[in-house]
Amino acid sequence: MLRIHICIATVGRPALLRQTVDLIATQTRQPDGVIIVAPGEVDFGTAGESPVCPQLALSPRGLCRQRNHALDLLEGRCDVVLFLDDDFVMAPDYLAAIEGIFLADPAIVGITGNLVADGVRRGGFTIEQALALIARDAAGLDPALTARTALYGCNMALRLSQARGLRFDEALPLYGWMEDIDLTVRLARRGKLVSSGRVTGVHLGSRGGRTSGRRLGYSQVANLVYLLRKGTIPRWLARRLFWQNLAANLLRAAFPEPHIDRAGRLAGNMRALADWARGRIDPRKIEQM
Repeated sequence: MLRIHICIATVGRPALLRQTVDLIATQTRQPDGVIIVAPGEVDFGTAGESPVCPQLALSPRGLCRQRNHALDLLEGRCDVVLFLDDDFVMAPDYLAAIEGIFLADPAIVGITGNLVADGVRRGGFTIEQALALIARDAAGLDPALTARTALYGCNMALRLSQARGLRFDEALPLYGWMEDIDLTVRLARRGKLVSSGRVTGVHLGSRGGRTSGRRLGYSQVANLVYLLRKGTIPRWLARRLFWQNLAANLLRAAFPEPHIDRAGRLAGNMRALADWARGRIDPRKIEQM
Protein backbone atom coordinates (compact mmCIF):
# COMPACT_ATOMS: atom_id res chain seq x y z
CA MET A 1 0.00 0.00 0.00
CA LEU A 2 1.36 3.38 -1.03
CA ARG A 3 0.62 6.73 0.54
CA ILE A 4 -0.77 8.81 -2.33
CA HIS A 5 -1.39 12.53 -2.02
CA ILE A 6 -2.96 14.77 -4.65
CA CYS A 7 -1.63 18.27 -5.23
CA ILE A 8 -3.65 20.93 -7.07
CA ALA A 9 -2.14 24.36 -7.77
CA THR A 10 -4.87 26.85 -8.58
CA VAL A 11 -5.61 30.51 -9.20
CA GLY A 12 -8.74 32.41 -10.16
CA ARG A 13 -11.18 29.49 -10.63
CA PRO A 14 -12.77 28.75 -7.23
CA ALA A 15 -16.10 27.42 -8.56
CA LEU A 16 -14.43 25.01 -10.97
CA LEU A 17 -11.93 24.00 -8.30
CA ARG A 18 -14.73 22.98 -5.94
CA GLN A 19 -16.34 20.81 -8.61
CA THR A 20 -13.16 18.95 -9.53
CA VAL A 21 -12.10 18.49 -5.90
CA ASP A 22 -15.53 17.10 -4.98
CA LEU A 23 -15.16 14.50 -7.74
CA ILE A 24 -12.08 13.08 -6.00
CA ALA A 25 -14.52 11.57 -3.49
CA THR A 26 -15.82 9.26 -6.25
CA GLN A 27 -12.46 7.47 -6.65
CA THR A 28 -12.55 3.73 -5.98
CA ARG A 29 -9.26 4.15 -4.13
CA GLN A 30 -9.28 7.27 -1.98
CA PRO A 31 -6.17 9.46 -1.70
CA ASP A 32 -4.35 9.63 1.59
CA GLY A 33 -4.46 13.39 1.37
CA VAL A 34 -5.28 16.33 -0.89
CA ILE A 35 -3.40 19.62 -0.81
CA ILE A 36 -4.52 22.74 -2.67
CA VAL A 37 -2.02 25.57 -3.12
CA ALA A 38 -3.15 29.04 -4.16
CA PRO A 39 -1.79 32.60 -4.00
CA GLY A 40 -4.83 33.99 -2.13
CA GLU A 41 -7.69 32.90 0.10
CA VAL A 42 -10.21 33.97 -2.56
CA ASP A 43 -8.80 31.35 -4.94
CA PHE A 44 -9.93 28.51 -2.66
CA GLY A 45 -13.59 29.48 -2.67
CA THR A 46 -15.46 26.75 -0.78
CA ALA A 47 -13.02 23.95 -1.69
CA GLY A 48 -12.07 23.57 1.97
CA GLU A 49 -15.62 22.33 2.64
CA SER A 50 -15.27 19.46 0.15
CA PRO A 51 -15.92 15.91 1.40
CA VAL A 52 -12.24 15.05 0.75
CA CYS A 53 -11.19 17.60 3.42
CA PRO A 54 -8.24 19.11 1.55
CA GLN A 55 -5.36 20.93 3.19
CA LEU A 56 -5.24 24.54 2.00
CA ALA A 57 -1.89 26.29 1.63
CA LEU A 58 -0.83 29.73 0.43
CA SER A 59 2.15 30.38 -1.83
CA PRO A 60 3.41 33.16 -4.12
CA ARG A 61 1.70 32.98 -7.50
CA GLY A 62 3.16 30.76 -10.19
CA LEU A 63 2.59 27.11 -11.04
CA CYS A 64 6.18 26.13 -10.26
CA ARG A 65 6.26 28.05 -6.98
CA GLN A 66 2.93 26.60 -5.89
CA ARG A 67 3.86 23.02 -6.77
CA ASN A 68 7.24 23.40 -5.05
CA HIS A 69 5.49 24.60 -1.90
CA ALA A 70 3.36 21.45 -1.99
CA LEU A 71 6.47 19.29 -2.35
CA ASP A 72 7.99 21.00 0.68
CA LEU A 73 4.84 20.42 2.73
CA LEU A 74 4.59 16.77 1.65
CA GLU A 75 8.21 15.90 2.51
CA GLY A 76 8.16 12.60 4.40
CA ARG A 77 4.36 12.34 4.33
CA CYS A 78 3.75 10.34 1.16
CA ASP A 79 5.19 7.87 -1.34
CA VAL A 80 3.50 9.23 -4.48
CA VAL A 81 2.39 12.75 -5.30
CA LEU A 82 -0.16 13.17 -8.07
CA PHE A 83 -0.12 16.63 -9.62
CA LEU A 84 -3.46 17.52 -11.17
CA ASP A 85 -4.57 20.71 -12.90
CA ASP A 86 -7.64 22.25 -11.27
CA ASP A 87 -9.58 21.41 -14.45
CA PHE A 88 -8.69 17.72 -14.65
CA VAL A 89 -11.38 15.06 -14.12
CA MET A 90 -10.08 11.60 -13.26
CA ALA A 91 -11.71 8.35 -14.30
CA PRO A 92 -13.09 6.64 -11.14
CA ASP A 93 -10.26 4.07 -10.97
CA TYR A 94 -7.41 6.52 -11.67
CA LEU A 95 -5.80 6.32 -8.21
CA ALA A 96 -6.21 2.54 -8.01
CA ALA A 97 -4.51 2.22 -11.40
CA ILE A 98 -1.44 4.34 -10.56
CA GLU A 99 -1.00 2.48 -7.27
CA GLY A 100 -1.10 -0.87 -9.09
CA ILE A 101 1.43 0.25 -11.71
CA PHE A 102 3.88 1.67 -9.17
CA LEU A 103 3.65 -1.44 -6.97
CA ALA A 104 4.16 -3.78 -9.93
CA ASP A 105 7.45 -2.20 -11.05
CA PRO A 106 9.73 -0.35 -8.60
CA ALA A 107 11.75 1.00 -11.55
CA ILE A 108 8.82 3.19 -12.63
CA VAL A 109 9.32 6.72 -11.27
CA GLY A 110 6.54 8.60 -13.05
CA ILE A 111 3.15 7.96 -14.65
CA THR A 112 0.88 10.10 -16.81
CA GLY A 113 -2.53 9.24 -18.19
CA ASN A 114 -3.49 8.61 -21.80
CA LEU A 115 -6.43 11.00 -21.91
CA VAL A 116 -9.94 10.25 -23.07
CA ALA A 117 -10.00 13.85 -24.37
CA ASP A 118 -8.13 17.13 -23.95
CA GLY A 119 -10.23 20.27 -24.03
CA VAL A 120 -7.16 22.46 -24.60
CA ARG A 121 -7.26 21.28 -28.20
CA ARG A 122 -11.05 21.34 -28.56
CA GLY A 123 -12.21 24.60 -26.98
CA GLY A 124 -12.93 23.19 -23.53
CA PHE A 125 -15.37 20.78 -21.91
CA THR A 126 -17.84 21.09 -19.07
CA ILE A 127 -17.72 18.76 -16.09
CA GLU A 128 -20.83 17.00 -17.39
CA GLN A 129 -19.27 16.47 -20.81
CA ALA A 130 -16.10 15.12 -19.22
CA LEU A 131 -18.00 12.59 -17.13
CA ALA A 132 -19.97 11.44 -20.17
CA LEU A 133 -16.78 11.02 -22.22
CA ILE A 134 -15.15 9.00 -19.46
CA ALA A 135 -18.20 6.75 -19.06
CA ARG A 136 -18.35 6.17 -22.81
CA ASP A 137 -14.70 5.84 -23.81
CA ALA A 138 -12.36 5.15 -20.87
CA ALA A 139 -12.80 1.39 -20.85
CA GLY A 140 -11.80 1.18 -24.52
CA LEU A 141 -8.33 2.70 -24.12
CA ASP A 142 -5.23 0.52 -24.52
CA PRO A 143 -4.11 -0.61 -21.04
CA ALA A 144 -0.52 -1.33 -22.13
CA LEU A 145 2.32 0.65 -20.60
CA THR A 146 4.11 2.97 -23.02
CA ALA A 147 7.56 4.43 -22.35
CA ARG A 148 7.62 8.23 -22.18
CA THR A 149 10.35 10.83 -22.57
CA ALA A 150 8.42 13.20 -20.27
CA LEU A 151 5.04 13.48 -18.56
CA TYR A 152 2.02 15.72 -19.21
CA GLY A 153 1.68 18.20 -16.35
CA CYS A 154 -2.12 18.24 -16.19
CA ASN A 155 -1.95 14.76 -14.62
CA MET A 156 1.34 13.26 -13.53
CA ALA A 157 2.23 11.01 -10.60
CA LEU A 158 5.78 10.94 -9.21
CA ARG A 159 7.42 8.36 -6.96
CA LEU A 160 8.90 10.66 -4.32
CA SER A 161 11.69 8.31 -3.21
CA GLN A 162 13.19 8.80 -6.68
CA ALA A 163 12.22 12.46 -7.05
CA ARG A 164 14.04 13.55 -3.90
CA GLY A 165 15.72 16.92 -4.39
CA LEU A 166 13.94 17.67 -7.66
CA ARG A 167 11.93 20.87 -7.85
CA PHE A 168 10.03 22.74 -10.54
CA ASP A 169 12.14 25.52 -12.05
CA GLU A 170 10.83 28.83 -10.74
CA ALA A 171 12.56 30.66 -13.58
CA LEU A 172 9.48 29.50 -15.54
CA PRO A 173 6.95 31.88 -13.96
CA LEU A 174 3.16 32.17 -13.86
CA TYR A 175 1.62 29.36 -15.94
CA GLY A 176 5.09 27.75 -16.13
CA TRP A 177 4.77 26.53 -19.72
CA MET A 178 6.97 23.41 -20.25
CA GLU A 179 7.68 23.03 -16.53
CA ASP A 180 6.43 19.44 -16.78
CA ILE A 181 8.97 18.57 -19.49
CA ASP A 182 11.80 20.18 -17.54
CA LEU A 183 11.13 18.31 -14.29
CA THR A 184 10.22 14.92 -15.71
CA VAL A 185 13.14 14.76 -18.16
CA ARG A 186 15.35 15.14 -15.08
CA LEU A 187 13.27 12.51 -13.27
CA ALA A 188 13.69 10.11 -16.21
CA ARG A 189 17.42 9.96 -15.46
CA ARG A 190 16.47 8.08 -12.27
CA GLY A 191 14.01 5.52 -13.65
CA LYS A 192 11.22 4.79 -16.10
CA LEU A 193 8.42 7.14 -17.16
CA VAL A 194 5.26 5.53 -18.54
CA SER A 195 1.73 6.23 -19.66
CA SER A 196 -1.26 3.91 -19.94
CA GLY A 197 -4.92 3.89 -20.86
CA ARG A 198 -5.55 2.34 -17.44
CA VAL A 199 -4.73 5.80 -16.08
CA THR A 200 -7.05 8.27 -17.74
CA GLY A 201 -9.43 11.19 -17.49
CA VAL A 202 -10.40 14.40 -19.24
CA HIS A 203 -8.53 17.69 -19.19
CA LEU A 204 -11.31 20.26 -19.41
CA GLY A 205 -9.11 22.97 -20.92
CA SER A 206 -11.02 25.73 -19.12
CA ARG A 207 -9.94 29.25 -20.05
CA GLY A 208 -10.43 31.19 -16.83
CA GLY A 209 -7.30 31.82 -14.78
CA ARG A 210 -4.90 31.18 -17.66
CA THR A 211 -2.09 33.53 -18.59
CA SER A 212 -2.66 36.12 -21.36
CA GLY A 213 -2.05 35.35 -25.01
CA ARG A 214 0.87 37.77 -25.17
CA ARG A 215 2.56 36.24 -22.15
CA LEU A 216 2.00 32.69 -23.41
CA GLY A 217 3.37 33.65 -26.82
CA TYR A 218 6.54 34.97 -25.19
CA SER A 219 6.86 31.77 -23.16
CA GLN A 220 6.43 29.64 -26.29
CA VAL A 221 9.81 30.92 -27.43
CA ALA A 222 11.63 31.98 -24.25
CA ASN A 223 10.96 28.81 -22.28
CA LEU A 224 12.18 26.60 -25.13
CA VAL A 225 15.40 28.59 -25.45
CA TYR A 226 15.92 28.42 -21.69
CA LEU A 227 15.34 24.66 -21.50
CA LEU A 228 17.58 23.99 -24.50
CA ARG A 229 20.40 25.85 -22.79
CA LYS A 230 19.66 23.93 -19.59
CA GLY A 231 19.62 20.60 -21.44
CA THR A 232 16.22 19.44 -20.20
CA ILE A 233 14.29 19.31 -23.45
CA PRO A 234 15.18 17.12 -26.45
CA ARG A 235 16.30 19.29 -29.36
CA TRP A 236 13.85 17.56 -31.72
CA LEU A 237 10.94 18.37 -29.42
CA ALA A 238 11.97 22.00 -28.96
CA ARG A 239 12.31 22.44 -32.73
CA ARG A 240 8.91 20.86 -33.37
CA LEU A 241 7.12 22.95 -30.74
CA PHE A 242 8.78 26.17 -31.90
CA TRP A 243 7.76 25.85 -35.54
CA GLN A 244 4.35 24.34 -34.73
CA ASN A 245 3.37 27.21 -32.42
CA LEU A 246 4.84 29.98 -34.55
CA ALA A 247 3.17 28.67 -37.71
CA ALA A 248 -0.20 28.26 -35.99
CA ASN A 249 -0.08 31.80 -34.58
CA LEU A 250 0.99 33.29 -37.93
CA LEU A 251 -1.58 31.45 -40.02
CA ARG A 252 -4.52 31.93 -37.64
CA ALA A 253 -3.92 35.41 -36.24
CA ALA A 254 -6.34 37.01 -38.71
CA PHE A 255 -9.04 34.35 -38.23
CA PRO A 256 -8.44 32.86 -34.77
CA GLU A 257 -10.35 30.15 -32.98
CA PRO A 258 -12.90 31.66 -30.55
CA HIS A 259 -11.03 30.31 -27.52
CA ILE A 260 -7.46 31.31 -28.49
CA ASP A 261 -5.85 34.76 -28.56
CA ARG A 262 -3.72 34.13 -31.65
CA ALA A 263 -2.85 37.81 -32.16
CA GLY A 264 -1.64 38.07 -28.58
CA ARG A 265 0.40 34.88 -28.89
CA LEU A 266 1.96 36.08 -32.13
CA ALA A 267 2.88 39.42 -30.56
CA GLY A 268 4.50 37.53 -27.70
CA ASN A 269 6.38 35.29 -30.16
CA MET A 270 7.72 38.33 -32.00
CA ARG A 271 8.86 40.07 -28.84
CA ALA A 272 10.65 36.93 -27.68
CA LEU A 273 12.36 36.50 -31.05
CA ALA A 274 13.53 40.12 -30.90
CA ASP A 275 14.87 39.60 -27.38
CA TRP A 276 16.59 36.39 -28.49
CA ALA A 277 18.29 38.20 -31.35
CA ARG A 278 19.53 40.88 -28.92
CA GLY A 279 20.68 38.31 -26.36
CA ARG A 280 18.10 39.48 -23.82
CA ILE A 281 15.58 36.64 -23.81
CA ASP A 282 14.42 35.57 -20.33
CA PRO A 283 11.26 33.58 -19.38
CA ARG A 284 10.82 35.79 -16.30
CA LYS A 285 10.06 38.86 -18.42
CA ILE A 286 6.40 37.82 -18.66
CA GLU A 287 5.92 38.89 -15.04
CA GLN A 288 6.37 42.51 -16.18
CA MET A 289 4.26 42.20 -19.34
